[in-house]
Amino acid sequence: MSADIETLAIYDANAADYARIVVSKAEHQSLEAFVKDLPENAHVLDLGCGPGHYAAEMLKRGCSVDALDGSAAMVALASQIEGLNAAQALFDDLDAVDIYDGIWASFSLLHAPREKLPQHLGQIKRAIKARGVFHIGMKLGDSSSRDTLGRAYTYVSEGELLGLLTEAGLKPYDIFKGEGAGLSGSVDKFILVRAHG
Repeated sequence: MSADIETLAIYDANAADYARIVVSKAEHQSLEAFVKDLPENAHVLDLGCGPGHYAAEMLKRGCSVDALDGSAAMVALASQIEGLNAAQALFDDLDAVDIYDGIWASFSLLHAPREKLPQHLGQIKRAIKARGVFHIGMKLGDSSSRDTLGRAYTYVSEGELLGLLTEAGLKPYDIFKGEGAGLSGSVDKFILVRAHG
């Protein structure tokens, strides 16, 4: 199981605060580009949806959206969004095959242990349609550690992430790097990648 109980407990306890975080300009632009690359009326999975910020934006843009998160409190918030199919599930639970036009994993898979990333990316590859679009956001680095709130993180280098995507059968085609502050207040370097299924 990939779930870190302490990390999920922190998200449960801080769900309301997390819901108040404003989506950054870089993430908003990435969402726009992601949706633009999808077919009309796309079926999308928001994997690690949090309170549903991105899922709500995808719904506004004509997508049908399934949203999954390991935190019960986050799912409760996301479920309040009209038209959103939100459910509590872990990365290990993703068993869909060839049904999504797009999968959005914005800073969610960084909570999975490094050794589980190949498995989870393989699950994503199976769930996404041929030429579907996958978005992943990760923090840059080469370690695994906990932040000041106690959340477990797996940091990756650009080369490692691109290698993992390619090994899973995904084809990276757009890369953006930047830095920003999250729930803990620390400013971290990050990478956003879009890949075809």
